[in-house]
Amino acid sequence: MVVKHSKAEKKIAYDKKLCNLLDEYSQILIVGADNVGSNQLQNIRRGLRAESVILMGKNTMMKRSIRVHAENTGNKSFLNLIPLLVGNVGLIFTKGDLKEISEEVSKYKVGAPARVGLIAPDDVVVPPGNTGLDPSQTSFFQVLNIPTKINKGTVEIITAVELIKKGDKVGSSESALLSKLGVRPFSYGLIVQAVYENGSVFSPEVLDLTEDDLAVKFLVGLSMATSLSLEISYPALSAAPHMLINGYKNALAIAVETEYSFPQADEVTEYLKDPSKFAAAVSAAPAPAPGDGGAAAANEEKKPEPVEEEEEDEDLGLSLFD
Repeated sequence: MVVKHSKAEKKIAYDKKLCNLLDEYSQILIVGADNVGSNQLQNIRRGLRAESVILMGKNTMMKRSIRVHAENTGNKSFLNLIPLLVGNVGLIFTKGDLKEISEEVSKYKVGAPARVGLIAPDDVVVPPGNTGLDPSQTSFFQVLNIPTKINKGTVEIITAVELIKKGDKVGSSESALLSKLGVRPFSYGLIVQAVYENGSVFSPEVLDLTEDDLAVKFLVGLSMATSLSLEISYPALSAAPHMLINGYKNALAIAVETEYSFPQADEVTEYLKDPSKFAAAVSAAPAPAPGDGGAAAANEEKKPEPVEEEEEDEDLGLSLFD
């Protein structure tokens, strides 16, 4: 005999389950579930069952449970979830890698027809080619201003036409035409809208960042901090080498202008007094002949290792067996 629980009992059980999941998991994916059917959702549950739990429910009930649980535990970070519970959303609690879980969720998408009144999630383009429809169906194409011709007793689309734009409502004519063509232009599934991890909330786009992306962003930030430090003359570790070089340049300029001498400026002062020394310094350094660099490198590679060291190593190895 199946025991039927009252609404109050179901609410208590749901609240207990949600609170237990909040205590057990520190990583949560907030997913949109528009146009996702029960069978599709069940398949996603099976695919994630090893390391994740999907929880759906009314937003008001989830908000209340989260708010009460945050007060009881003193963990105010749970309250960051409340603003995210808008629309038809669900929670995926996981202990696995967030990027891998997000990619696994995106695999479960199902094609859907263009129903009348639906907001198009993507652009719909009707490609050119034979439609297989008889000439009596040309009225659908004429209403939508799609150029056609009759070829071998069937309607053929001459050029590609953007039938529906992203964000537009699907009309009855567009829906009827796509249905006749057997086109299911849209696909639906759970869409990750936000990520919660240890009290922090961030965009799912962060999961796609690689180590190289992070390194580039860090270098850009470091460069901006260094530029700011140099501009306002505020000492910082990244700006220290530039400040020292700029200071040396200023000291060198003063030494040249005032004939004040210090060891690092003497050589420059001599060159400025007698520019011919520049030419002497350049001619004193012989330029490598073409191919000499490669030959030298080859000679270094072919240079035999000291024989004495090898023999000594061999003796050491044999002495172990004496």
